[in-house]
Order: sequence, then C-alpha cells, then structure tokens
Amino acid sequence: MSVTEKILETERPKAELEWNVERIREDFPVLRQTVNGKPLVYLDNAASSQVPQIVIDRGSVYLEQEHSNIHRGVHYLSQKATTAYEGAREKVKRFINAREARECIFVRGTTEGINLVMYGYGRKSVGEGDEVIISAMEHHANIVPWQMLCEEKGARLRVIPMNDAGELLLDEYDALLNERTKIVAVAHISNSIGTINPIKEIIDSAHKYGVPVLVDGAQGIVHLPVDVQDLDCDFYAFSGHKMFAPTGSGVVYGKAELLEKMNPFQGGGDMIRTVTFEKTTYAGLPNKLEAGTPAIASQIGLGAAIDYLNGIGRERAVAYEQELLLYATERLSAIEGVRIIGTAREKASVLSFIVENVHPHDIGTILDQEGIAVRAGHHCAQPVMQRFKVPATARASFAFYNTKQEVDTLVRAIEKVIEVFS
Repeated sequence: MSVTEKILETERPKAELEWNVERIREDFPVLRQTVNGKPLVYLDNAASSQVPQIVIDRGSVYLEQEHSNIHRGVHYLSQKATTAYEGAREKVKRFINAREARECIFVRGTTEGINLVMYGYGRKSVGEGDEVIISAMEHHANIVPWQMLCEEKGARLRVIPMNDAGELLLDEYDALLNERTKIVAVAHISNSIGTINPIKEIIDSAHKYGVPVLVDGAQGIVHLPVDVQDLDCDFYAFSGHKMFAPTGSGVVYGKAELLEKMNPFQGGGDMIRTVTFEKTTYAGLPNKLEAGTPAIASQIGLGAAIDYLNGIGRERAVAYEQELLLYATERLSAIEGVRIIGTAREKASVLSFIVENVHPHDIGTILDQEGIAVRAGHHCAQPVMQRFKVPATARASFAFYNTKQEVDTLVRAIEKVIEVFS
C-alpha cells in the first residue's frame, strides 16, 4: 500500500473526514485580498505557506507584552519570554516525537540546519577518500554544503539516481553504500517534483553500514506525520515558514549522542559554560549549538503554528491535500500541450508542469495577471531540471486551505496562456 493510500485510508465515519475548507480559509487573512482585480489564488505553498491569525496574534502578544532577551535575564519579561521560547521547543519535541527537547535545535530554517550538521558533524567525520551520498532530486540546500565539505576534505559526493517518473532507484542506492560512506543526506519530499521518498527504507539501508542519515524535511514536515523515533533518522531539518509559521524559524533535530559530539557551528553568547582567554568550555544541549540572540518571536510563532496544526486535525488536512493533488493532476493532464514533470506513484502537494513552446516565466506572469501565485524557475533544484531536460518549470503547490475551485481557476488560466502563445 502506498503512502498516499495509507493517508487516505481510515475507519472513521465519513462525516468526520469532511474538510470544511471555507471555514479553514477564514483563519488566513491574506487569502481575502485581490490581486490585479481578481481573488488571490495562492499556489506557492512549497516556497512559503501563509500564516493563520492565531500565529499572527501570538507574535503580537510577544512584541507587545513579552519582548525581552531570553535565558540570561532574571527580570520578569526575560523569564516570561524564556518560558514562551522554551515552551515552543517542547511543542516541537512532541510534534515530531523526539526523545528529549534538547534534541531540537532552533535554527533559522532548513538551510541553516543542514549547514549546522555539515559543519558540526560532517567536518569531524568525513576525511580524504570518504564518501557522502545525496540524491538526484535534492534542493540546492542539500547539495552545496556537502559539495563544500567534499572539496575541503578530499571526499567524494555520490548521487542516488532517479527514473523518468522522479522516483529514486533504491537498488543503485544500496550499491553506493560501502565502508567509505560517512553520511547520507536525502529529502523526505522533493520540493521541485513532489516525490515522497521511502525515507525509512533509505535510513534502514544506511544503518546497516553504521551510516547516519540527515533528512531534509522542509516539505515532509508539512505534508506527512513525522515521528523521528519511528523513522530512526539521525538528523531531521525543517523550516517554520513552510508550515504556517513566521520566516526565521526552524529546527534541526538530532540524536543527542550525535549532537553532543558535534562542534558548535557558531561561537558567542549563550553557548558557553566558561570563557577565559586560555580556553572556552561549551554549554550543554541545546545551547551549545544556539549561539547569540535567536529569532525569539519567530520560534514562539512556530510553537503557535504547531498548536494550530494539532487543532485542525493533521490526518484530515493531509487527506484533503491528497484529494486536491489528485484532482489537479487529472485536470492539468487533460490540457493538450501541458506536461507534468514528476509522476511518481507517491507524491505530495506539488505539481510541476511545462506548457509546450512557452517559457515558465511567461506562464507565471500571465497567471499572476489572473491573481494566481505560482513559482516559475528551477526551484533551487537545477540538477532536477537537467535530469528532465527542461530549463525550468511552473510549480503549483497546494495547502489545505486551497480549493478545487482554485484548481479550476488555474486550469482556465493555463488555457489562456496556451491561447495567448498559440
């Protein structure tokens, strides 16, 4: 049974499965506006999702009533802000089922999380002649740091290939693993083509060689339930701004025994135990890996976003997104001249496409005139574009507040694109 089928399958009564999308849309004030005189159709969620009112309000409360630096103050506001900030960490811990809150390191987003692991773990563990494995569908944030590491250490970057549907070839992945492999870094869900990777199987294979696995969870955390203990991943990085929280928020989860061995990514305040001119000793987790004043309001907002997601019912939200993706795939596939890039059996809410003889930037421009926001370009995944022999794609990415009517609007706008360029 596929991941999609498992998500959609449930024994609960049908009435409980109904998703009141109009009610959900009321929680997102940005969706009420018009663009170029047309109702906004926001289909760029893979880049950044929108923010519900509850998260906006929580940020305002912090700025109005709690604003202060955290951890180092004994006064009322500092203690109140610290409680809210560390409360958000506890919410993250429960949300991903980490063993301990100290395994959840606050970062600005997935990119910083991956770089933290590369710098703190990779630079200590990878040497000359060693190998790092990534996949052919990675975001640049999960390619460039490992290239930098390999160039520095004289190591080799190995790439798991994928087929024409956008699915990783696991037999070839298994063949890449060997005693020289020091880390595997793979996306949970592709940001550019929406493929859901069999991440647990990938992790199990690596662990047979004692190789740790970092999961780029920027899309996975949004569209799938994530249990890091069940996955048994060693690191899992994700961004708040893709899961209905403010920009500047994010997390890299790591097993405590690995995080404790890592060198700090940055030095400065709050990550130390003692400092003399002769020697510095570091604080324990998570402080050792969180130097300086963090994005306090953003991380508190991440905690509020988790509260929101827990409140609406994740299973129903994910099931609704899957239905929306299937509907959009059927509608776009029926348009002559449109080709969907990435047709994996297991996909999340990303639909990348091209229109024959029309550049994706032109598609995006015309769709914007119709009030539709999509992403046009290489989506920070140039190797994916090269694999499918296209310069770029237009990407419609869905959230649980989008509707089938918006998909219909998208289809009509694409037909207009074809008419304009015919």
